[in-house]
Amino acid sequence: MSTATTPVAGERTFFGHPRGLETLFFTEMWERFSYYGMRALLVLYMTAPLTGDNPGLGIDDGVAKAIYGTYSGLVYLTPVAGGWIADRLIGLRRSVLYGGVVIACGHFLMAMPTELSFWLGLLAISLGTGLLKPNVSGIVGQLYAPEDAKRDAGFSLFYMGINIGSFAAPLICGTLGQGVGWHLGFGAAGVGMTLGILQYVLGRRYLHGVGDKPDEPATAQERKHVLVIAAVVVGILAVLITAFVIAGQSSVTAVTSAVTVFILIVPLWYFRQVLRGTSGDARGRSRVTAFIWLFLGAAIFWMIFEQSGSTLTLFAENVTNLAVTSGFSIPASWLQSVNPLFIVIFAPVFSAVWLRWGDRAPRTSVKFGVALLIVGFSFLLLTIPMSSYANTGHKATIWWLVTVYLLQTWGELLLSPNGLSATTKLAPHGALGQFLALWFLATSVGTTVGGQIARVTSNDPVLSFAVCGGMAVAFGAIMLSVVRKINALMGDVH
Repeated sequence: MSTATTPVAGERTFFGHPRGLETLFFTEMWERFSYYGMRALLVLYMTAPLTGDNPGLGIDDGVAKAIYGTYSGLVYLTPVAGGWIADRLIGLRRSVLYGGVVIACGHFLMAMPTELSFWLGLLAISLGTGLLKPNVSGIVGQLYAPEDAKRDAGFSLFYMGINIGSFAAPLICGTLGQGVGWHLGFGAAGVGMTLGILQYVLGRRYLHGVGDKPDEPATAQERKHVLVIAAVVVGILAVLITAFVIAGQSSVTAVTSAVTVFILIVPLWYFRQVLRGTSGDARGRSRVTAFIWLFLGAAIFWMIFEQSGSTLTLFAENVTNLAVTSGFSIPASWLQSVNPLFIVIFAPVFSAVWLRWGDRAPRTSVKFGVALLIVGFSFLLLTIPMSSYANTGHKATIWWLVTVYLLQTWGELLLSPNGLSATTKLAPHGALGQFLALWFLATSVGTTVGGQIARVTSNDPVLSFAVCGGMAVAFGAIMLSVVRKINALMGDVH
């Protein structure tokens, strides 16, 4: 079993932390650079006209939003399998390496000006992210002993790398993609991931063997069982896609619909397994019930939040006056750097407030309810400039979107870290891995459903904002109205 690293005498540290953290810091920074760089261009490229100076795919706005939601849903679904592959088959270190290589190949496929390479690139990135994303964090955790006082600070430093990559990517890839050519922007994302792979390989020695081998290698029988499950999954998707095509949907829309249905089925299966495991355990079943509330709240939150790469990007491109001065306008993709900038600014503030309040801080259920009210209000707010544009043709000022991103950042800081912490505490004995998988799946469900709602309401953007915003506000209000019941179910989990 992998254990914490023992510092080598005389080895340079990384801001007082193990040198291996430096390797992982830059690996994840460049991976997030590649992810958010491509994400900043994805919907803009899909909806750009087929002809012109910078031609795109000419896809309908609604279909493009559904494709984006499906892709994002897969990005958050595949880590469920990626974690198992690392733990039982190839180890954390090789999972990160192989994932990075697949991601880079995906970006370079998207840099090729063919539609087939575009679809293959999206698939490769979603699969590669599943291998890399959960396991690089796992290696960070294994750099420290569980009781090491530096552990939390190490993760905070690691997440700073995520925000640096997320902030820089839309500025660089967005400028190249919108200003020069889409495929150059996608290629820049691939270069970023390649740099991450190179420094990961060169810095491998500083990990001192952490994650080299799986902790509990799968038996031959377990491997066969997984292959059967994979075949069943492919079969289910094939049947669903065929059914939607027969029902009259286009091939692309049928794929997005089929994946959406499948993603909705997966958490139902997980909850069924967890509930079966808590049969006869009243305390465990109570905590699972409490977690269902958090799961639904998180899914609705991410349903709105993750539309920053689709609905809000198209709002920036088509409805927003992007002129900063009389002679300078920013690309729409740049606005995707606002959220990571606000995270860097406000994360220390929120952390300091919770630390100062201590036991008097609101419980997780309250934070979730407030986060849903905030993120719902952010979308309801956009019905004002959207209605004005529809009626008069006057574009909105950039401050509408800046305000929306500010509100959503506050909601994210209320929900995301607290939800992850509560997930680990609410998990019944022996079900931590399943609960963490469900936490990822909440995002997968939310992003996919959000894409489908955006597709069916694409002809009425005001309705789209109102439906999503109204759902979040309503569920947030419901959570706050039954907060005592949820707290009772959570027990001593704050």
